[in-house]
Amino acid sequence: MTAYSDVLIIGSGVSGLSFALKVARFSRVTLITKKKKADSATNLAQGGVAAVLSVEDSVEAHVTDTLVSGDGLCNEEIVRIVTTEGPARVRELVEFGVRFQKGEHGEEFDLGMEGGHSTRRVAHASDLTGKEIERALLAQIAQHPNIEVLENHLAIDLLIESKALGRERQEGDRCLGAYVLNRITGEVETRLAGVTVLCTGGCGKVYLYTTNPDIATGDGVAMAYRAGARVANLEFIQFHPTCFFNREAKNFLISEAVRGEGGVLINQQGEAFMTKYDPRGDLATRDAVARGIDAEMKASGADCVFLDITHKPARFLMERFPNIYQTCKQYGVDLTIKPIPVVPAAHYMCGGVLVDEWGRTSLGNLLAFGETACTGLHGANRLASNSLLEAVVFAHRGALWLQDHIAEVRNLPSLRVDDWRTGGAAVLDESVLVKHNWDQVRQLMWNYVGIVRRTKRLELMQNRLTWMLQEIKDHFYDYLLTPDLVELRNLAVVAELIVQSASRRKESRGLHYILDYPDKNDRDFLRDTVLQKG
Repeated sequence: MTAYSDVLIIGSGVSGLSFALKVARFSRVTLITKKKKADSATNLAQGGVAAVLSVEDSVEAHVTDTLVSGDGLCNEEIVRIVTTEGPARVRELVEFGVRFQKGEHGEEFDLGMEGGHSTRRVAHASDLTGKEIERALLAQIAQHPNIEVLENHLAIDLLIESKALGRERQEGDRCLGAYVLNRITGEVETRLAGVTVLCTGGCGKVYLYTTNPDIATGDGVAMAYRAGARVANLEFIQFHPTCFFNREAKNFLISEAVRGEGGVLINQQGEAFMTKYDPRGDLATRDAVARGIDAEMKASGADCVFLDITHKPARFLMERFPNIYQTCKQYGVDLTIKPIPVVPAAHYMCGGVLVDEWGRTSLGNLLAFGETACTGLHGANRLASNSLLEAVVFAHRGALWLQDHIAEVRNLPSLRVDDWRTGGAAVLDESVLVKHNWDQVRQLMWNYVGIVRRTKRLELMQNRLTWMLQEIKDHFYDYLLTPDLVELRNLAVVAELIVQSASRRKESRGLHYILDYPDKNDRDFLRDTVLQKG
């Protein structure tokens, strides 16, 4: 089938939902999500939204904290835009129905403290902020007549003007929509749109251990790269320092806010260790804390370290961190009387599809927001809780741009696009190709391209990925598509982009630490790592 809408949004996190609500006032919107509406990284976000919401805080302080965390690679203009416009966007979320925690004495917000921040500035809904934002925005979406939401629809590839016209890819190419796999019927649908928006989240599932949901397979970055869009800074993968270490618990993170409220990292002997690795101790930025934990574990051979906040009143902990408290207790850890076992895990992609200050990519009529995009805000290391802020600010700015250009978008000439050509009727034996390669990519990326890297390991990973990508390509068009095969293809592409980016940066900066080049080199590498398919 072929369908058209003014706006096609791929992904249902905070950026996609808030953008949909804003542009639906003047356009027809189709929002697709590959599982259910609430299956997103936003839904799992515990910490909150960082913004200047107190008279004791300032935009200048937020700018400084963000620049320090970004280790020289932040775009200062973008940082100022986001930190200046952020407070209005947070209050707009309240208007949408988001119930942030209020202060004890009637203050508008109960502001939390997190690593890398110089003051309390994180608005939160206990430790379930993302879930509360999703709830409120989805309630608004459900009531809007101009928004069509399609669950269980997985984007396969972007539709590009040059390909529709049968010519070579060139500058000025534009996006026409996407091929989309209906997971229920198995049909590949042709979804045309005046503007296409990528809000597909990150790529955490490229690593063996991650805090991300199962949907985080880097789909938006992989599709944009294949279509010819520029991507940037994919070597900077943020590992959350404190993922709950339990063989039965699945990828449950212990919020940065636990350390912000006084939690202390200790080793197996009960010794606090973070001041050995950073003068800021437990409130250092995430890259420093993750490396400190990694070093401590390697030095001792331990499987984990511990986060101790037992010195705080039990009632305070149960009220401030109800979800963390209940989940840990479910697995036998009462955090009011016992330290929490933790390990680092892949958490956030600081690079992504390169965009300008309006969220526009290098392809015409293709926007990208949220974790999928590289805006310049995060630089080499994201400051805690700046991600939800970035998502709502850029969704708003993108909506302003589209409102000014909707007439010309609608007047663009329509082009005929061929339907997806399905291969043979057989379904590929996924137990051989998909599961084996999926497991291998994640294990190898964890071992070779993790928190601490080496040039030789990057070379070995590139060699493995070269033949793996060829094998996937050989099978992709010859069989009926399955969601697992589509995701494996994207996962392998993003893994290769991470390896290529890491190989090009011959220095250590922010989240990219490589033993062969342990020092920072501003002369040669104070710049973004930009990749584009030839």
